[in-house]
Parts: sequence; structure tokens; C-alpha cells
Amino acid sequence: MHELAEQLLSQVKAAWRYRWYAMFFAWIIALGGWTAVYLMPDRYEASARVYVDTQSVLRPLLAGLTVQPNVEQMVAMMSQTLINRPNLEKVIRMADMDIGIKTSEEQAQLITRLTRELSIKSAGRENLYTIAYNNRNPQEAKRVVQSLLTLFMEGTLGDQRKDSEAARRFIDEQLKIYNQKLVTAENAVTEFRRRHMSILAGGRDYYSRLVEEQANLNQVILGLKEAENSRDAIKKQLESDTEIPPSLLGDRNTDEGGNLEIDARIQSLEQKLDVLRLNYTEQHPDIVAIVRTVARLREQKKAEAKLRKPSPRVAQAQDPVHQQLTVSLASAEANVAAMKARVAEYDKRYNELKAMANAVPQVDAEYTQLTRDYEVTKRNYESLLSRRESAEITGHMETRARVMDFRVVDPPQVPSLPKTPNRRLLMSLVLLAALGGGLGGALLISQIRPTFNDERRLREVSGLQVLGTVVMAWTDAQKARRARGLVALLISFASLLSAYAAIMVARSDCVEGLG
Repeated sequence: MHELAEQLLSQVKAAWRYRWYAMFFAWIIALGGWTAVYLMPDRYEASARVYVDTQSVLRPLLAGLTVQPNVEQMVAMMSQTLINRPNLEKVIRMADMDIGIKTSEEQAQLITRLTRELSIKSAGRENLYTIAYNNRNPQEAKRVVQSLLTLFMEGTLGDQRKDSEAARRFIDEQLKIYNQKLVTAENAVTEFRRRHMSILAGGRDYYSRLVEEQANLNQVILGLKEAENSRDAIKKQLESDTEIPPSLLGDRNTDEGGNLEIDARIQSLEQKLDVLRLNYTEQHPDIVAIVRTVARLREQKKAEAKLRKPSPRVAQAQDPVHQQLTVSLASAEANVAAMKARVAEYDKRYNELKAMANAVPQVDAEYTQLTRDYEVTKRNYESLLSRRESAEITGHMETRARVMDFRVVDPPQVPSLPKTPNRRLLMSLVLLAALGGGLGGALLISQIRPTFNDERRLREVSGLQVLGTVVMAWTDAQKARRARGLVALLISFASLLSAYAAIMVARSDCVEGLG
């Protein structure tokens, strides 16, 4: 530490030998620096503060009826993206900055400078923004801030209206598409219901009806077997009765016997037909079968009447027992024919129901798919209708009422004092630089032209033993000259400080006068 202090003292002594050089360098640096600071152009900053009020009274009143945009987010995004090339070109035209521009390169440079110098910052609270710009011309700076403020206010509202119009156009296009889809789906459902009306009307009852028809079919088949067995028994009884009693032989011709038999059968069938008509319609299978049998017997009667051939079994035909069996056989034949028709009809119904029952799951699946697609399309269409109404109300609200309100807290203004440069600070820095530069210059010269101020330094550098020193004996004249030189140095230093003080006082008076 002691050696460091000695080295520092040695450097100071060496620099003191060139003190006039130091003073000269200080004056040169101070004068040059103060002149440069004085010649620096003034730049004035124009600024404006605007508050965006997004708490509109209509927002809670129209909640649920209109689309509520995130106004705060829109304003924040606009503030971050406002300084772009298209907007800056508008600012240049609005602020009349394009008067002196002749080439596109100059315009590009101006846009670059505006991008660097313009600023939009939050003013410390929500939705409060400050727009600032500095320029040599205070009025031009004010016009630029005013233009950018106008763009900020108009751009936010304009973007919101553009978004609403774009949303309405998109919803209208989607409504046209979904309207076509809805009509197509409705036609598909209607056509499907028309083609499968019987299945859709029966629904799940087809299975119960199928079981019922199967039971009816089994019952009718059983009745047919019973009728066939009864007919076969009557046939066997007639075939076994082959002998004709002599007392029944007579002169009646066979034609009459044959006619009696046919008449008896026709009479029996007609009686049965009358009974059936009391309970069934003409389309009933039993009635249809009996009518056909009666018609066939009448044709047979006409044919036998034409032949008129005698029959060896006339006597047998005139037997009351035989006649009764014949009538019973005819009735049994008619009953068998009717039962066969009923079996065929029930079998047809059963097969139709069975085919329909097998088709029910597939038809239900297709119908469910069609109705599901239709319901989805209808729901989307109704949702789009509701959204279109909301968009229209939102558009009317944006047109006739303001969702957000721009309040200019501080209009664009330019202070009388320039924003930059801060000459008082710069001149103080120039003074410090001058003092430091003078001391540095003296130290530099002392290094270029070194001297030894004590024996120790000489011994360390030369490596030789110092035998002795010679002390300078100053005369009175030399002492007086040295004293005058020291006074002159102090006066020069004081003059430097006085010059600085005078400049600062003059600057203060100038600032107060502008204020």
C-alpha cells in the first residue's frame, strides 16, 4: 500500500511538471465540447394521452343478445400493431411530411425513422395510452402525434366493424349451405317414410303380429286336416254302400236322380253360404270357395241334363241315407276347399309379416341415421339463425351506439423546452472530460519524456548505486517567476470554472425565459 502511494505521488509529480500542457488540453476539450453541445439541434417531443373507456352501459343490458367482443384485447392489440408501414404512410400524408419527398428511398428512410421514433406505451393504468414523437420541428411533431391518435381511434372502431361485417357474411354463406342441406335431409326423410310407411307404422308390433299369425296359421292347418279326415270318412262310407235294395228299383231315369243329387248339394251349399254371409264379406276364402263349388255343380247339372242317360244307381241315389251322405260329402268338400283357401291366405300373410319383421331392424337403423343427420343439420341451422340475429343486433349496436369511448386526456402538445439534448448535463460532462483529458494529457507527456523525482526511482531503473544528489538552489527572481506561474495557472483554472458557471447560468436563464 505504501509503495502504491509512492508510485501515485511520483506520477502526480511527473504530471505537475507539464501542468500548463494539462491546462491547455483542458481548455481545448472544454471549448470544443461546449461548442459541439451548443450546436446540437433541439428535438421537441410531442405527446398525447388517450383513455379508452370499454365499460359501456349497453354491454350488461345486451348480454346474451349480442356478441360481446373482448374490447380490451382489441385495444391492446391495436396499440401494439398500429405502427406499421400502411399506417405510417397515412401519417406522412396527414402530417404533410410528404411535401419534400421526391424518391421512394427517401420515403422508406422517413418510414424507418418514424418507426424508430414513434412510440405507443401504456401510461401505467388500464386502457390509458401515451403516444409520443420527437422531432426538430415542434409543429411537425404535434401533427404526427395528432395523425397517429386519429388512426388509433378510427382504426380500433373500424377493425371492430370489419370483424362484425365479416362475421355476418360468413354466417349468411353458412346459412345458405345449411338451408340446402336441411331441405335435402327433409326430402330424404319424407321419401324414406313414404317407401317404408307400413313398416314404420307397425314398428315393433310386427313381432307380436307374426306370433299371432303363426298361431292362426297352425289353427287353420289343424282345421284343414280335420275337414279332410271328415271328407275321407264320408267317401269311405259311400264307397262301402254298393248294393241297391230291390224295392228302390223303378222307372225313374238316371237324369232325374242325378239332378236330385246335384240339387241337394247346391241347396246345402247355398244354405251354408247364407250362414257365412251373415258373418263375413264376399272376399272371405270360405265364401269364395263355396261360390266356385256351386257354379261348378250347376255346370255339371246342365251337362247331365244334356246327356239324359239312364243310371244304374238311380235307386241307390233315391235312398235317403245315400242322399244324406252325398250331401254331407259335398258339404265336406266345400269345407275342405274353404279351409285350403284359408290356409293359403294365412300362409301368405305369415310370409309377408316374416319378411317385414326381418326388414324392421335395417329400416329402423336407416331411419335413425336419416333422422339423426336431419336433427344435427336442423340444430346447426337454428344455431346459425340465432347467431345471425345476434350479429345483426351487434352491428346495429356498433353503428348507433359506441361500445367503446375514446377520451383524449391530454391533447397533442409540445413543451416549450426541447426534449433533447440535455445541455446542462452534457456541458457538465464536457467539463469533467476536459479536466480528465488535461490530466491524462500531462500524464501521457510525462511518460513520453520521463524524469526522476527521487533517488529510489533512479536506483530502481538504473540498477546503480546513487552516490549523492544535487539540490537546485532557486534565486529570488526564479522563485517570483514560479509564484507568478502558479498564480497564472490558478487563474486559468478559475477562468475555466467561471466559464462553465457562466454557461450554466445563461442556460438556466434561457430555460426560465422559455418556460
